[in-house]
Amino acid sequence: MTRIRTLIMGAAGRDFHNFNVFFRDNNDYEVVAFTATQIPNIEGRKYPAALAGSLYPNGINIYPESDLVRLIKELKVEQVVFAYSDVPHEVVMHKASTVLAAGADFRLMGTETTQIKSTKPVVSICAVRTGAGKSQTTRRVAKILTDMGYKVAAIRHPMPYGDLVKQKVQRFATYADLDKHECTIEEREEYEPHLDNGVIVYAGVDYEAILRQAEQEVDIVLWDGGNNDFSFYKPDLNIVVVDPHRAGNEKTYHPGETNVRMADVFVINKVDTADPEKVIQVRDTIHELNPKAVVIEGASPLFVDDPDAIRGKRVLVIEDGPTLTHGEMAYGAGWVAARRFGAAEIVDPRPFAVGSIHDTYVKYPKTGTILPAMGYGDKMVKDLEKTINKADVDLVISATPIDLTRIIKVNKPMQRVRYELQEIGKPTLEDILKAKFAKK
Repeated sequence: MTRIRTLIMGAAGRDFHNFNVFFRDNNDYEVVAFTATQIPNIEGRKYPAALAGSLYPNGINIYPESDLVRLIKELKVEQVVFAYSDVPHEVVMHKASTVLAAGADFRLMGTETTQIKSTKPVVSICAVRTGAGKSQTTRRVAKILTDMGYKVAAIRHPMPYGDLVKQKVQRFATYADLDKHECTIEEREEYEPHLDNGVIVYAGVDYEAILRQAEQEVDIVLWDGGNNDFSFYKPDLNIVVVDPHRAGNEKTYHPGETNVRMADVFVINKVDTADPEKVIQVRDTIHELNPKAVVIEGASPLFVDDPDAIRGKRVLVIEDGPTLTHGEMAYGAGWVAARRFGAAEIVDPRPFAVGSIHDTYVKYPKTGTILPAMGYGDKMVKDLEKTINKADVDLVISATPIDLTRIIKVNKPMQRVRYELQEIGKPTLEDILKAKFAKK
């Protein structure tokens, strides 16, 4: 039987995972190409032969998604697998219509074909949307389990934007490891807060190899999901964070709705800053889609080193890049802190944007008067530094989860905004985790 000619649409994450666990050594399929979107500078590369297995001695080419229709025809593609996340349902179906019109089948892959079973208990922390508060929820879960006497590691959703072979399995236990692996700002935002708390982080490309290494040193694995994807591992407890600032997205985003329908526990985050009617709307929706799940309400209170330093100042606000771009949030914790602590003006950074930062505003025009902390490579980090230093402001408010001054030189005073999850009322995450994992 001839192998089914397959193209995988992705963004250097779910696409590589689906290939590794299902297609890599599968004689029924021939993956003839990947296409890439969302993340800068990943198309025009190859998925390397060293990772692709014996069926692909020359590796697999990665093309821009804009070439999709041409590739279907020229490569005689029979099946297209859609494998990235944080996408409106309508967009997914537009992609499907494009594929179907070009003559190929369109496929979404589920948990049975893509989730790996661990030898250790797995707690997955996923979300409905990027920027919902998954990272602080993961940190909270890690602290509770550590206090219970367990050793845990956070295995983070992939962000492999460099040398894929070198990034096959990455382990981070110190800040030096971040430099060793040449981490981008986006990677540091996810890894550094865990390291601050003494939690080991794993990431990379081959998530079965990553899991098997982590199992050797921990009691419980935490899946630290990203980009509202569902877990690469079969969870023993599936926690899903929902965001009342984007009420309604529970039903309208892929695979956010999948996460909602699979959740064991919901955390409705940001209830302290959201419209109460939106909190109620989210409660109603998740009950409709998954009435058996436990619901926890939480807040992400802000912590600023010197709030008085903000009052009366003209400020530049920096927020987490993915949250503002494909996460589509118009503001975040930094903007809230600027308003709450009396900034005279939140200055529009767009007139000062240079290079790739300017290009980001063109690609994501809804980002508005906030500066996304984009840093997928050295050039983008330099462009971010130039944009900040060029801005005509008194003060920089940085709400990205890392200390930016570790990797760029800022010529203005800076106040960092931090936030952690705090549950409100009962039950709490501690109640849930103790009931599930209490030592006998």
